[in-house]
Amino acid sequence: MSTTYFSLGGDDSTQRFFSRSKLPLAWPSLPTILPHRLRRKFRSTKSKIRSRQTPTSSIASLNTSFDPADTIRALRTHHWSFYDAQYIFLAVVGIFSLCVIQSPGPMVKTLVATALMTGLVIPITRQFLLPFLPIAAWLILFYACQFVSSEYRPGIWVRVLPALENILYGANLSNILSAHKSTALDVLAWLPYGIFHYGAPFVVGIILFVFGPPGTVPAFGRAFGYANMTGVMIQLCFPCSAPWYENAYGLAPANYSIRGDPAGLAAIDKLFGIDLYTSGFRASPVVFGAFPSLHSGFATIEALFFSHCFPKLRPLFAFYVAWLWWSTMYLSHHYAVDLVAGSLISAIAFFIAKSKALPRIQPGKLFRWDYDYVEFGEEVETYAYGLADIDEFAPAPHGDSDEWTLGSSSSYSSTSREPSTGMRSPVAGDESWEGDTLASASDNETYHKI
Repeated sequence: MSTTYFSLGGDDSTQRFFSRSKLPLAWPSLPTILPHRLRRKFRSTKSKIRSRQTPTSSIASLNTSFDPADTIRALRTHHWSFYDAQYIFLAVVGIFSLCVIQSPGPMVKTLVATALMTGLVIPITRQFLLPFLPIAAWLILFYACQFVSSEYRPGIWVRVLPALENILYGANLSNILSAHKSTALDVLAWLPYGIFHYGAPFVVGIILFVFGPPGTVPAFGRAFGYANMTGVMIQLCFPCSAPWYENAYGLAPANYSIRGDPAGLAAIDKLFGIDLYTSGFRASPVVFGAFPSLHSGFATIEALFFSHCFPKLRPLFAFYVAWLWWSTMYLSHHYAVDLVAGSLISAIAFFIAKSKALPRIQPGKLFRWDYDYVEFGEEVETYAYGLADIDEFAPAPHGDSDEWTLGSSSSYSSTSREPSTGMRSPVAGDESWEGDTLASASDNETYHKI
């Protein structure tokens, strides 16, 4: 490595300054490789994003650390509570599922478990995997259901859902809606049930990440995962037949050797000349999982979170839920009582998340980068006669900070309860584990700031 000198000028060569050292081989940097027009466009986009950020908007930033020591430090300073028992529950579900699963073999299962544990230790991946744990537990439990021996499974209920349908609604709504079929109705029912249902969670997560307050996506992931896991557990302990079984076998007793049926979706396979839904439903891990409907649960929890972030569009989200309800009954996959049960489970999960972990929307904030702080819980009601919110001066029931705050997606955040004076100055804090526990959002109103 060589060093270059240059002088100030004149005859005095003793006044020398050191310039930057030069490497023997200089590789061109990425900006010099890109054309000038692309570099100018990139700088313009970057400046627009920066212009939206306020001095405290790092609450919307993500953790970029790869050091496992940061995870250990966060564990040492975490304020443990009974809400952390959820991780014990998830571990039990994961271990049970891995023990039951017969294919793939032990090597693949060990690699998956090792990759998950490694991702939880590294901070940059931990912030995404922690909220994803309930979803991962639900997926692995759903897959493992097919390997549970029929000797340990309860009997299949064939008559209970049609009886409830007639008691509650006076008729079998699924048979009524599917009595008259056409190609146009088949496609109209296929779109929400066979297309939107599988891609909607990803689209909702991306939109909530961009336009929702920091911490919305972790709350959505947890509520989504626990709601679906509850549904699969009910299906495993209370197996019920779907309308397609009644149409094919009547009310004859069912057994676990019967394979799944695509029902109305078989017309879609025939229409497009494919074998997607027929083979997929025949290989379903839970054939007799009519009650509750996870399709209904998907649509309901997505609509509730969207309604929270975009209240003006609630009629549109309600229409989507009603559209999916109709499609499931038209395709003979669920009774109406299944849909009500699935929506009820998702609604309970949403309102629990809203009271504990879901940040409130603030007027005038469009993107997550516009938020300087986030508030949890129901909004404090103001007192009459223009009195100040004296509840804000009440002392916190526990410590002022918890590094594993649930709602904040900032690498540096703290929790405080201070008077609402209209000015919230930044407070430096240590690194947090985003969305780790529900304990930090236990107060009626909690502010998370940088």
